[in-house]
Amino acid sequence: MKNTKNTRALRRSKKGRDEIILDVVKAIVLLLVVIVTVYPFWNIFVISINDATDAIRGKLYFWPRQFSLASYAEIFRRSEFISSIKVSVGRTLIGTPVAVLCTSMLAYVLSRKDLIWKKGITMMFIFTMYFGGGLVPYYMVLKNIHLLDNFMVFIFPNIISVYNMILVRSYIESMPDEIFESSKLDGANDLTIFFKMVLPLSKPIIMTIGLFVAVMQWNSWFDAYLYTSSQSLKPMQSILVEILNQYQTGTSVSDQMSKAASGNSVTPDSIRMAATMVATIPIMLVYPLVQKYFVKGIMLGAVKS
Repeated sequence: MKNTKNTRALRRSKKGRDEIILDVVKAIVLLLVVIVTVYPFWNIFVISINDATDAIRGKLYFWPRQFSLASYAEIFRRSEFISSIKVSVGRTLIGTPVAVLCTSMLAYVLSRKDLIWKKGITMMFIFTMYFGGGLVPYYMVLKNIHLLDNFMVFIFPNIISVYNMILVRSYIESMPDEIFESSKLDGANDLTIFFKMVLPLSKPIIMTIGLFVAVMQWNSWFDAYLYTSSQSLKPMQSILVEILNQYQTGTSVSDQMSKAASGNSVTPDSIRMAATMVATIPIMLVYPLVQKYFVKGIMLGAVKS
């Protein structure tokens, strides 16, 4: 009996040591992942707020040696950049809720079991994920419906995302059928069920696809390059691309030093780092707001086999 107790105690002790070792290994791995993913971004930020002339010397790792916002001032002094911020904010604030609402409504319709030709209609949408008409036909369609050089070209073509629709549809299909049956017995129509039942219960997946759409709208610049010619319709990303092209990134260190000696307060590297931060920080601030919904939304809205 005594030997049995000792054996159990040894097993518990060994199990406790194994768990401690495993926790230490996991902590080390996670720390390395954080360093690999966070440090490069932090280094870019440090260089962007350091004096450009001093940054040429290198060896900027964790803190700036000479604090300076000259690179940011160089970007924000441009009137077209201020106008581009309004375009980016506008297309994100308008395009995101419109796309989320339309995608969710389509997903709700395709999730209903009593929908006629449900499978065929779904396959028509999925077909567009793999096959497209091409850039030229797409351009001609936008031209014929008068969306070229129009702010709505940032909104209407991005209203429906088939991938997001499938996520939302799968999430809705995971809801108990009794919810919808009881609502219909109480006299609720589909619009009432959608807005008062489906949307509140689908908050995790709605926030998730909202994040996807917002990031897409904020980061898009190629559509403006193709479909707009007016400078007042250029989003922030397009202006940043122009700035990056203006300040050639291949400039040698000696050239940068000579420009610094001639009185230039910025360098191509400092402009590049500042432009990266300007484009990245605003959308990064959104992630903490939806983080608690993100994993749950993806897991529950995953495509079912």
